[in-house]
Amino acid sequence: MLHTVAVVSLVVALLCVVLVALDIVAGHRQKMWIMNAVWILTPLYAGPLGLWAYYKLGRLSTQKKAMAAKEAGTEPPSQQKPFWQSVAVGVLHCGSGCSLGDLLVETFVLYVPFVVLGHAIFGAWILDYIVAFLFGIAFQYFTIKPMKNLSPAEGLKAAVKADALSLTAWQVGMYGWMAIATFVIFKHELKANNPVFWFMMQLAMLAGFLTAYPVNWWLIKSGVKEEM
Repeated sequence: MLHTVAVVSLVVALLCVVLVALDIVAGHRQKMWIMNAVWILTPLYAGPLGLWAYYKLGRLSTQKKAMAAKEAGTEPPSQQKPFWQSVAVGVLHCGSGCSLGDLLVETFVLYVPFVVLGHAIFGAWILDYIVAFLFGIAFQYFTIKPMKNLSPAEGLKAAVKADALSLTAWQVGMYGWMAIATFVIFKHELKANNPVFWFMMQLAMLAGFLTAYPVNWWLIKSGVKEEM
């Protein structure tokens, strides 16, 4: 039964990814190009919730709406969001880098296991954090640098400052759920060739969203991270 639920969840998530990608290609490209990747990656773990978030929030930041607001001399719709929604977009931005990194690493360690303290999952977590950190900083860099018109060095410094704590908070939530799934629920390590593993990863990503949200709230309120 759980295997069936996992397969259905993954198939639905992929359909949501395709719907978002097609909508973007059809003419609803984001004002910041990196956000196209963010919104395509989000439904990969959030499924219908990610699709809803795209139409509710992502569609506010398209190139067309930004240009229309500029011509009309009004504030862009993306800047009219309630603060909690801006924080949510910031968390999803962080989560997309984590998701891409985790997807690549978990696939890699399926074929090249990296065992730490007798557990492959611990080795995967180390690699997950490193690769997710690099992707997270890259995603943040391509957001902050053009937004603030910074030099490459300044942009990289600002990206690290804005995303390091956020990404760490996300990974804590993700690792926490995967630890529960591995050592409490199943009592053995799952492999990435099993749909149940990826279903657990979807849930882990949602847990990461929850742990990263309050951290992003503080980062944005304090001015460390830009409001999106």
